[in-house]
Amino acid sequence: MSVTPLPRRRLSPEASRDAALDAARALLVESGPQAVTLKAVAARIGRTHANVLHHFGSAYGLQQALIARMAGFITSTIRAAVLRQRGAPDPHPGEVVDLAFDAFDAGGAGALASWMILSGNEDALDPILTAIRDLVDELAPDHRDPQPLEDETLTLVLMALGDALFGAPLTRALGLPRERARVLARAMLVVGRDEASSPRA
Repeated sequence: MSVTPLPRRRLSPEASRDAALDAARALLVESGPQAVTLKAVAARIGRTHANVLHHFGSAYGLQQALIARMAGFITSTIRAAVLRQRGAPDPHPGEVVDLAFDAFDAGGAGALASWMILSGNEDALDPILTAIRDLVDELAPDHRDPQPLEDETLTLVLMALGDALFGAPLTRALGLPRERARVLARAMLVVGRDEASSPRA
């Protein structure tokens, strides 16, 4: 029994571009960075290769747009978590750590950025770096912890990115729980704040 395909909905250029980025994100999470191609995205949303090409110019343009969108989502989510922590009576960095690790690992940002860099696109991290820099600039004036926000951000992003790329095989090789890097990241942020706030001799 044949199935009649649903009629293709007419979308605005903005809606069509958003649908393409949604499909690209799904392909990234399901199959990895190498699956994020114009052809695959077009097939996923029921559009032509030429239609997707029109929006992004190239596969690299699609990947850059996806990274920029993911960077915006990551930093806005972390911003909200930081502001919640600041208003909490007993703040703890665990929520922010988990959001950062999830974004780079399960969210696919770390794999996509690394794959693009290894493919010769050295500016692939620019949207993420810009978004992180803007977030630090926004939050720094109200940062009350003695440890500089730049230091906390550097530590967290490097640990989250490294864990996304090598955490699973490395923890297996060392006989450690898969979540060990997150635990260490939480502990380092807490200890860093405690040391920075303790009176100096």
